[in-house]
Amino acid sequence: MSQKLKISDIWALGFMTFAFFLGAGNIIFPPQAGLLAGEHSLSAMTGFLFTAVGLPLTGIVAVAVAGGGWHGLTRDLPKSVATLIAVLIFIIIGPAFAAPRAGLVAYEMGFKPFISDAGQLELTIFSVVFFALAMGFSLSQGKLIDTIGKVLTPALFAALAVLAIAVFVAPQGTIGAAQGEYLTQAFTKGFLEGYNTMDTFAALMFGMLIVDVIRKKGISDESTTCKYLIYAGLIAAAGLAFVYISLFYLGATATGLGEGAANGGEILAVYVQALFGPIGLVILAVIIVLACLTTVIGLISACSDYFSSLTKISYRNWVVILSVACGVVANVGLNQLIAVSVPVLFALYPVAIALIALTFVRRFMVNPKLAYRAVLAVTFLFSMIDALKVAGINVSALKSLPLFEYGMAWLLPMVVTLVVTSFIGGNREQKTQTV
Repeated sequence: MSQKLKISDIWALGFMTFAFFLGAGNIIFPPQAGLLAGEHSLSAMTGFLFTAVGLPLTGIVAVAVAGGGWHGLTRDLPKSVATLIAVLIFIIIGPAFAAPRAGLVAYEMGFKPFISDAGQLELTIFSVVFFALAMGFSLSQGKLIDTIGKVLTPALFAALAVLAIAVFVAPQGTIGAAQGEYLTQAFTKGFLEGYNTMDTFAALMFGMLIVDVIRKKGISDESTTCKYLIYAGLIAAAGLAFVYISLFYLGATATGLGEGAANGGEILAVYVQALFGPIGLVILAVIIVLACLTTVIGLISACSDYFSSLTKISYRNWVVILSVACGVVANVGLNQLIAVSVPVLFALYPVAIALIALTFVRRFMVNPKLAYRAVLAVTFLFSMIDALKVAGINVSALKSLPLFEYGMAWLLPMVVTLVVTSFIGGNREQKTQTV
């Protein structure tokens, strides 16, 4: 069997990866950040690109370096701890938050504007249809690269390209003054806003799914699989950067149009309508629904793939279970879940970042087991401080910690622990070479 993919398959794989990442948060957060950052948009956008493009790409590469799976990434952790981290991440990016949010945004921006007096019944009907479509695509696991990479994503990218060109050719306003935290902490604020995309989590989990898709195309060689996984990550990263830069610029030039908007979705809607008139809402609806649908397909597929490996329940049954769960959550309790999920993001995102960093320096460590356990424990301990602060709990007694005010109290302790544990442990026999 051939150990090479056709050029068309490589691009389709990259487009599929791009589509998995590009969901609701990726489209609605940059316009609002751009509007608030104003004249400091370049600095804020750089911070955002770091966490929303750089880290996911690094995560994909880390999955490849570790051998293409969660086991390789977490081989030096106790199995129970590795499984717990994976389950928590999959719950967050799957049925508890990201997937239902994508469905709800698809309804609010891609369907509701065309229906007068839309209420709970319309949301329920839309949710049933939307998640049934996602379930249908997810059930065809072996055909993901063909159905998403070669059909849905090109249509999505074409619509995004039309919007991006229009934004740069005919901006609808001037760049205004920076507001709030963007006045003095534009880069850091943008960096933290990138958490909301959840794409660093997704990279670690989608990496496993993409490897599975590559292998279903007849590629079994590890080094070849690694190469194609990195190609997919590079194509996806380029696409994401293109989208974010155009949406940041859209937000920055929305002065006057976006004033008083409750979120980036509203900014995007009024801007697109100003650019294209009534047809603009149709263009936006196509972009939003396709972006959200492809992401939900990726999330449901990745979650089902992992949970089926932990239980006796089959992949197909997990697809049905998770699709139904996402549809239910999209209808009830999402606001409460958002309130809970943001602190969880602040607690676990640094752990994902630390895990990626460890993957790249593992081969230089004297005692990887000690290093992994110490670094992740310290990172989680200090990230909990930021999580508690975001949850509204008073932790001002710890404000003397470095980077506390920036929401990154975990960073320095993580780096120090990483450096120290790289040189202690002594037992070189414990070290195994990274695949």
